[in-house]
Amino acid sequence: MDAEPSTQNFDVVIAGGAMAGATLALAIEQLTQAGLSVAVVEATIPDNSHPGYDARSIALSYGSCQLLDNIGVWKTLSPFATPISKIHVSDRGHFGLTEMNAREEGLDYLGNVIELADAGRVFHHALGKAKNISLFCPAFVTDIKREIDSVTLTLNDGKALTAKLVVAADGALSSCCDMVGIERHEHDFEQVALIANVTTELAHQGRAFERFTETGPVALLPMSEGRSSLVWCVKPHEAPAMLSMSDDEFAQALQQAFGWRLGRLLHVGQRGSYPLILRQATRLISHRFAVVGNAAQTLHPIAGQGFNLGLRDVVSLAEEIAKAHADGKDCGQMPVLQSYLARREPDRDTTVAMTSGLVHGFSNTTAPLILGRNLGLAAMSVFSELKAPLLKRAMGLVER
Repeated sequence: MDAEPSTQNFDVVIAGGAMAGATLALAIEQLTQAGLSVAVVEATIPDNSHPGYDARSIALSYGSCQLLDNIGVWKTLSPFATPISKIHVSDRGHFGLTEMNAREEGLDYLGNVIELADAGRVFHHALGKAKNISLFCPAFVTDIKREIDSVTLTLNDGKALTAKLVVAADGALSSCCDMVGIERHEHDFEQVALIANVTTELAHQGRAFERFTETGPVALLPMSEGRSSLVWCVKPHEAPAMLSMSDDEFAQALQQAFGWRLGRLLHVGQRGSYPLILRQATRLISHRFAVVGNAAQTLHPIAGQGFNLGLRDVVSLAEEIAKAHADGKDCGQMPVLQSYLARREPDRDTTVAMTSGLVHGFSNTTAPLILGRNLGLAAMSVFSELKAPLLKRAMGLVER
């Protein structure tokens, strides 16, 4: 008979080793000088094939790049990043538009675009090299039992891990949150995001575009090799037909919605889609348990805020954990988690309200609203102080 597997002890166990979970582990390692033992439990092994046109991308704001630099990760990520030099916002068929320009702000870039496949490999490699991080992969948590002073997690292969603190970074439908009874609010935006990588006749020159159409926003983000990453929000009933179009038909439909600012659309890669639903965990903390990243909130991609908000969660939590460690305190105790919560709630509420407001404001086709938002966009291009709050949030320069 096999012996019972022995329990391994850690200070922090992070469920989920994608960008939020991996960043949290590396931030704790950096901020405590590897003073705390961390386990990362991740179900998926990063794929080493380069998916080219089929890659999903993420826009990292200027502030996020700074945060990643502070924890020593940006240096290895930056070779894979495409800088955003300008963000161009317009409303299809109407006069309003505004532009945000890195050079005018005295910056090298407003943000960077990175393919998730590249980021996954960089983070996976960094976790493997870290002094005091143990990676359990492929593995996932099947059970969580909480005592007064510790938490015991069971993994799918029967291994048991104990920790002072468990952090859920396991995505929008977090099973760890379900296991500890943290519910989530959902709001269906009644839109579907179509995603693909496209090649355009004119070079993007680091320009990102956000164009509001009747069905929802169309965003093109600059990528490597002259490609752009497309997120096109459409009504749910339109999505199946658009996914089944030929590449040429899809390119024509996109050309009509997006316009000719990048010339002719030459090539469309493999298309994917996902429904747009705002999901928010009803609580970010519980006994010896914290929630970060998409497990905490999943936003509409309209202003590229989702991962950037999640990263601010991650670094704030890592700072609170490191502060507790420096003070010789237990990092899983409620006062530590309450400090994290107090720091995150204002930013979280404001960012969720802003993105949801943009979605509803720009997908409404009543004449007064169209006029109002176009006057707003036009005014922003004239008066920089009107643009400043939006620019600051777009760049992730936010109090946390």
